[in-house]
Amino acid sequence: MATRNLTLSDFEATIQENDIVFVDFWAAWCGPCRMFAPIYEQASEVHPEIVFGKVDTEAEQQLAAAFGIMSIPTLMIFREQILLYSQPGALPKEALDDLISQVLALDMDDVRRQIAEAQAAEARQA
Repeated sequence: MATRNLTLSDFEATIQENDIVFVDFWAAWCGPCRMFAPIYEQASEVHPEIVFGKVDTEAEQQLAAAFGIMSIPTLMIFREQILLYSQPGALPKEALDDLISQVLALDMDDVRRQIAEAQAAEARQA
């Protein structure tokens, strides 16, 4: 599956309706974004089980602002509606492949348990 453009109107539904969603926040004028684009596109073709979305920060300024995007490209990774990763910077192919492998291997029950424990600890400190 090739990458798909995400907008404010379909972003939330895309995250809710798909198990794993990678999101590349980019802009046409951004050199590192243009360098990362073919790497990201290739990964989308190799991993059809993952949704690879792209958000044009120029066209979708409200969406970029909602996620606090300050630097592009920024890659975000969601699994089961949980934001697992958010990092600016273009990744080399090997680093993106490694991230994909890590996300696919995650035990999401364990992730949810860790989130619940962290939230409980925060509540105790408040």
